[in-house]
Amino acid sequence: MIVDKRDRVNIFGVLLDRVDYCEACRRVEFFLQANNSRIIITPNAEIIMAARQDRELKAALNKADLCFPDGIGVTLAAKILGKPLTGRTTGFDFMMKILNIADIKRLKLFLLGGKPGVAEKAGEKIKEMYPNAEIVGVHHGYFNEDKETKIIESINEKKPDILLVAMGCPKQELFMMRNKEKLQFKVAMGVGGSLDVLSGTVLRAPVFMQKAGLEWLYRLTTQPSRFNRMKVLPLFLIEVIWHRILYGCNYKNLRTNIKR
Repeated sequence: MIVDKRDRVNIFGVLLDRVDYCEACRRVEFFLQANNSRIIITPNAEIIMAARQDRELKAALNKADLCFPDGIGVTLAAKILGKPLTGRTTGFDFMMKILNIADIKRLKLFLLGGKPGVAEKAGEKIKEMYPNAEIVGVHHGYFNEDKETKIIESINEKKPDILLVAMGCPKQELFMMRNKEKLQFKVAMGVGGSLDVLSGTVLRAPVFMQKAGLEWLYRLTTQPSRFNRMKVLPLFLIEVIWHRILYGCNYKNLRTNIKR
């Protein structure tokens, strides 16, 4: 399989791969057969807006081996800018597809992130749903830089095929990219609050809201404290519309074909 050519969309300097779930899974299977470590990042509107102010975060996003678009906001933005993605995709659903690959191929998983106890509960749920996947290690995400070396040693001791990092943005993205050459894994993916959902600590939106692209509204109504974060979505779309008005379909570098 050849993946040296990537069809990507440029949204405010963040390069998003134009792939659907099937193509993304094919790439993951290719990554698992490669000899080097690969990183998957799933930016949503909030992360893209944060990357406009944070050069280190933007660099981490653009260096990822697969930058998988997460959420309705990003999908709408690409459509407004005249370069639609292949459809609405979510990081959580893509993570579940990766777990299915792990089950089929009997791969080893390490879960890193969440509050103490969350990764353990998420691991139990994964074993229930995907009994052939092996959870070789778990660790919460509440550690400082002084303990980072020990965390890396613990992960390397287990030699996981897949490392799921759930420490929130930008911590998880920077952790993966900063330690890519130190860590031993085949595929690492930033999964945000997905371990909280798997563990049952946080409930996901009802299916009809997921299909309607209203997960953000469900999170807002069930977690009002997220309001300051969620207000980024309308601001993001307003700026996207403004860019379309200013630049039309000739928005510079909106879509790029990039070779590795």
